[in-house]
Amino acid sequence: MRIIVITGMSGSGKSTAVRALEDEGYYCIDNLPVRLFKSFVDLIGKSGESFKGIVLGADIRGREFFKGYESAFHKITGIGHTVEIFFFDSLDEILVRRFSETRRRHPVDEHCTVAEGIRTERDRLSGLRQIATRIIDTSEFTVHQLKEFILRIVRGEEKENQLIVEVQSFGFKYGVPLESSIVMDVRFLPNPFFVPELKNGSGLDDAVRDYVLDTVVAAQFMDYFFPLLDMLLPAHRQEGKAYLTISIGCTGGRHRSVAIAEATGMHLQELWPLVRITHRDIEKGHT
Repeated sequence: MRIIVITGMSGSGKSTAVRALEDEGYYCIDNLPVRLFKSFVDLIGKSGESFKGIVLGADIRGREFFKGYESAFHKITGIGHTVEIFFFDSLDEILVRRFSETRRRHPVDEHCTVAEGIRTERDRLSGLRQIATRIIDTSEFTVHQLKEFILRIVRGEEKENQLIVEVQSFGFKYGVPLESSIVMDVRFLPNPFFVPELKNGSGLDDAVRDYVLDTVVAAQFMDYFFPLLDMLLPAHRQEGKAYLTISIGCTGGRHRSVAIAEATGMHLQELWPLVRITHRDIEKGHT
């Protein structure tokens, strides 16, 4: 039976991964006492129910886990099961921000600061990180991207050095997407908002798209931007990046950025098999 251990830093997305795998057909349980690992695996195996595998969530809250996990894993593999350890991590500043947004205390100690908790947790998890089958850095993932990435891994759809690219439009008035790897500002292009017959449309409409793209400045921009991306994407892949988000913004995220994001995505799809185009703010405003 396939057994996946989901562990790592608090706030790094472990719960998101567990929920995604549960929906995928895995039997998931969180912070089971380590002494019960083998018994639990045996019980599920004898239950007769059909599962793709077992997911064991383990983190700093399960103090006992970190005293006996190596022995528990050895017992499970010794009876013929496969154990994979997915260690979830993120940059310290990202973890601090996530705790701040949710107003949660760090689970290491309710009396310490979040930054102190992160440092302590890193030290306690260092041994487990060293034996991990896979280390997953979630710093630049949205929840949706993380779910997609985890499912690609467990389904065997991920290939070495494969790069998933998301091209998204957005409006600067609603903030720059935090997950952005590359940000491009296209507010210099002619704005359809000031054309009465185009104002209520979007960059997905032919008339709006033509208004934005059929200009000298747009053509010049794409003549520079597309070759730049053609150089940057292989470089990011070479550095081991798994997910790249290209964010293209105008004022409201409805007209210019949408048209340019569509054109950019279609250009990249000719060379990259995994390109997704999204429009974050297309329904929020008409500016």
